Amino acid sequence: MNAVFPAIRPDGYARHALHSSERMWPETNCYIDLWIEVLNALRLPPEAMLGFTMTQDFEGDQFTFFKVPLEDLEALFGIRVSELAIFDAVESHIQTQIGRGRLCLIEMDSYFMPDTQGTVYRTEHGKTTVAINRLDMAAKRVEYFHNAGFFSLEGEDFDGLFQLHLTESDAPFLPYTEFAKFPAMLPGDADIRKVSGELFRKHFARRPSTNPIRAFASVFPQQVEAVAERPFGFFHKYAFNTLRQFGANFELAADHLAWLAPGRFADAEASARQISETAKSVQFQLARAVIRKKFEPLQTALDPAADAWDSMMASISERL
Repeated sequence: MNAVFPAIRPDGYARHALHSSERMWPETNCYIDLWIEVLNALRLPPEAMLGFTMTQDFEGDQFTFFKVPLEDLEALFGIRVSELAIFDAVESHIQTQIGRGRLCLIEMDSYFMPDTQGTVYRTEHGKTTVAINRLDMAAKRVEYFHNAGFFSLEGEDFDGLFQLHLTESDAPFLPYTEFAKFPAMLPGDADIRKVSGELFRKHFARRPSTNPIRAFASVFPQQVEAVAERPFGFFHKYAFNTLRQFGANFELAADHLAWLAPGRFADAEASARQISETAKSVQFQLARAVIRKKFEPLQTALDPAADAWDSMMASISERL
């Protein structure tokens, strides 16, 4: 069975420190978590790619679902990511690309993924991105990067993931798929740090012109009142796309600053971690507000994070 990374297996896989259980947000979102672990498998520093965290904004109903720009991956590491056309069976395309040493990133249904046990596995259909390292059609087994780790599944889950349970009269769903081409030689640390610094300046120049957390705070209590009228399960979706997105984003921003220039951005790093910690705390307040239907405490709950965003951006401006 071919593999893009032959040496790794789900059993004993050592996830990157950015996914430590001791972090505020051990998982962020499926796309950035996946790339953290792919770079980990390549023995490259995922902290280098995190300059884009400076650009996160409040989009009116949610925070930007932060993703590493594909041009940054190429500039930093020589990794080229392109869309892969799916015109045949998905697994056929995957086998072809694995055989060429390319990693396929595919949007798949988390309903069939055992690593989501306790959240959506076999209870709710949902879109998530995985990167497939090994595929064995005969054994009906796949090994893949997803969220904060490296996993495997087989049997009925395999059939469901690749829609092998469909009949001839069922129209298959063709997922959006990307594939990553790796360079013949990976860059060295000095080159990565140089490019990362250049990208950081570029992304910092693209930061929101007004404080996104303060914009969110102005509508937060009203949004939560509406959430409280929905089934409680909706709370998790709302929290994921608001508090978790900016909380995890700025924890990674702090890690980027610490890696990029140790000590130089110490004040900004502390502010970024303050944003992350506040988001985590307010998530618990949000749950209580939804259950008790008492929303007044939320009026000022985000003030520490909003103030920290201002301090962070001012501090970085001074250092640059």
